[in-house]
Amino acid sequence: MNDTGLDLVSNADGAPERLSDVVYDGIVSLIARGDLILNSRLPSETELSARFGVSRPVVREALQRLREDGVIVSRQGSGSYVKRQPDMAVLQFAQVSSLADVQRCFEFRAGHEAAAAALAAERWQEEDLQRMQEALEHLEQCVKSGTVGIEEDRRFHEAIAQATRNQYYVSIQASLASHIATGMNITRQLSLLRTPERLRAVQLEHVAIFDAIRQREPEAARLAMQRHILNARQRMFEGV
Repeated sequence: MNDTGLDLVSNADGAPERLSDVVYDGIVSLIARGDLILNSRLPSETELSARFGVSRPVVREALQRLREDGVIVSRQGSGSYVKRQPDMAVLQFAQVSSLADVQRCFEFRAGHEAAAAALAAERWQEEDLQRMQEALEHLEQCVKSGTVGIEEDRRFHEAIAQATRNQYYVSIQASLASHIATGMNITRQLSLLRTPERLRAVQLEHVAIFDAIRQREPEAARLAMQRHILNARQRMFEGV
């Protein structure tokens, strides 16, 4: 336990990582690999505690996060069960990043970027709209060519932050750039493994955001952005 009151370890990059995130990632890995199959019962908290070498409160926190993210479900008096089986590819695309951390980033972005989109709808100027449109067109080319488009996606979201004309939105977006790119890499890579219709659906979410901003409809822009990011969060753990 460090002086922040959190149970931390160091990840592969030497950065601090919560023990509950380690357990979270470990359980997701067991499910993705098929060691725990769909609808099967998870080991007890005591067994998971021994398996991962952590305390039961740490396991409990990880399980709570997994429930919130729709990976497991609890049945009163019976324990926790596998609700969704993520594609094994999610483990590859996450690389050294914590899956729990990526999910928390999506959670934060759903509020932050939704507010930015609403403000952008009120304040955009012609150069802002041009930046958004160019990024959207580049994303369209990625869809047509079957390329990942992480940089193009990032530019679209950054253009919206710039359109708020508020430096705090811009600076927060920049400070989260690497975390956002990790999430985009996972979800866009997974989309490439699906049908062309899946890629088109993701692109249409971007179009809906742009249209609402262009038409100066703050509430529609907020909802479109929130829907897009929460959908991306769900797509990360889409079942096989």
